[in-house]
Amino acid sequence: MKQTSSQPRLDGKIPGRIKYTFALGALGKDMIYGMIATFSMIYFTDIIKVNPVFIGVMFFIAKLWDAFNDLFMGMIVDNTRSRWGKFIPWLVIGTLVNSIIFVVLFTDFHLNGVGLCVFATAAYILWGMTYTIMDIPYWSIIPNLTSNPEEREKVSVLPRIFASIGQSLVIAGFGVQIIEALGGGTTNQAGYHRFAIIIAIVFILTIGITVINLPKKRDDSVPEKKVKFKDIFSIIGKNDQLRWAVTLIFLYNIGIQCIMGVATYYFKYVCGDAGMMSSFMISASIAEVVGLIVFPKVTKFLSRKTSFLLACLFPAFGLVMLLLVGIFAPHNVVLTSISGVIVKLGTGLELGCATVFLADVVDYGEFKLGTRNEGVVFSLQTLIVKFTAALTALGIGAALGSTQYVPGQEQSFATVASISTLMCIVPAVCMLIAYVVYRKKYKLNDGMMKKVINTIGARREGKIDMTQQLDESGNTEPSMFLPTVAEKAGK
Repeated sequence: MKQTSSQPRLDGKIPGRIKYTFALGALGKDMIYGMIATFSMIYFTDIIKVNPVFIGVMFFIAKLWDAFNDLFMGMIVDNTRSRWGKFIPWLVIGTLVNSIIFVVLFTDFHLNGVGLCVFATAAYILWGMTYTIMDIPYWSIIPNLTSNPEEREKVSVLPRIFASIGQSLVIAGFGVQIIEALGGGTTNQAGYHRFAIIIAIVFILTIGITVINLPKKRDDSVPEKKVKFKDIFSIIGKNDQLRWAVTLIFLYNIGIQCIMGVATYYFKYVCGDAGMMSSFMISASIAEVVGLIVFPKVTKFLSRKTSFLLACLFPAFGLVMLLLVGIFAPHNVVLTSISGVIVKLGTGLELGCATVFLADVVDYGEFKLGTRNEGVVFSLQTLIVKFTAALTALGIGAALGSTQYVPGQEQSFATVASISTLMCIVPAVCMLIAYVVYRKKYKLNDGMMKKVINTIGARREGKIDMTQQLDESGNTEPSMFLPTVAEKAGK
């Protein structure tokens, strides 16, 4: 297929304009996600006074529904055929609708009782569903920009850097101060509402820049197949590396969601100073960006395996340190900040690893099954993120309710202990288990991916058929997946 100056090559470098404007879209996208992840629960419980047990159950049900709804959206994306491709239309629609619902969610309509519970449920569910509309196609674009390993690592890291700046630095790091400045205090609803409007505007502008600069021309050599809902389970069932990549993301995200969901409670009630959250998050978010920046260099000199090991060990060590600081020196800014740096340096490396894992899994799916299913693969990422958020929200709500949590008051020992466990112990254990799974089950190393890329490139050019594959040197050999091909052909 003839290449244009605006169109990235499958195996070559991505033009800088495309690379950086694509990444910019993650800034607004993750500011809006970060506001929901960091402040929605405390906004509902402490600002508009919804019962915390109800919120925990509602979050669980809403996120569970939204998680499996992602599969439908992934199928819709994979089946989209338009003059702008299958990603851009949904980026535009999802961004505009989600921005409106986001602002409504942080608007006080002075409701109470059943009406308040209905509003909170409807707004939260609609926000999650409309965010899915744009989030899945956004990340699904990555494996179509390039298959060059080094370029893929760079293009995977850049949006994660902007996402970390938006979510961890701006929202988690300075969110409390911004809300106070805009509304006269963190207990004032007006600050949340005004901040939500600003975030929605940034969201629309950054995604708009992304959409304008993305390549619009379709690659007709890419194999496409109409996906039915029942095919989703076949895609997952036959792609063994997809299943293990999803397992890794699930385990790691249990940890991340616990930290995000309980951080405001931890610093307010365990450390006794909500402002300490800024010390933790600002230093942590800078470290996360550093982790993302060094990710391509770490993988180049130390391998992806070592990168993922560090991604699991650093947060576990940092969280144990944070737990000890919370017990013995809860107001020590320096030690709290160092803990945040260690934790988020590791999560920065993991974010780079996870994005590359999924992009590689898309290529592996084409190598094994003969079709590309970016929408389905990346919908599983958002499904897992939301499912783990549902589990952690349920756990946080249950922990607060069962230990007689009272908003704004000094908490009991049981409440403090449960918050500390959710913040520090649970995430550390999950991340260490994730590394064990990676070592034993995930096999898409550099050698295997070279074979995958060689084979799908040769198939697209018509040099070999589905009964053949290429080894790492480019020599032809029979496909190890021939029975799957025969099965698909009805033999």
